[in-house]
Amino acid sequence: MKKKRIVLHFPHKLIDKPIAYNLVKDYNLVFNILQAKITPNEKGIMVLELSGRDKDYAQGIKFLQRQGIKIETLSKDVRRNDKCCTQCGACVAVCPTGALYVNRKNMEIIFDIEKCIACELCVPACPPRAMEVKL
Repeated sequence: MKKKRIVLHFPHKLIDKPIAYNLVKDYNLVFNILQAKITPNEKGIMVLELSGRDKDYAQGIKFLQRQGIKIETLSKDVRRNDKCCTQCGACVAVCPTGALYVNRKNMEIIFDIEKCIACELCVPACPPRAMEVKL
């Protein structure tokens, strides 16, 4: 079983095509849209977590490439330097996925890396600069 986070760059001519539907129906892949910016008559960008059997995954990627979609592996990760973190919560307010949240029992800021889409909004919002981008 293969599971990867990828970035898809769509040409404007493919915006109205059922690309995600084809990944599910024709290639048995499961996807989770982590981030997307798709507008008519412009290029589109979508960050997906894509998973499935190795063979299906490879065929799905080939399908995307044949459609003219540029594919990149999400090559950066956002990490928290716990030594620098002051638990101020500034990052929580800007996190669009809930990867950063407050544990109300002890008022601790939790970072769930599995929910992080590496949008980097938390990096400039963090006063002590505890949120870092790792390439």
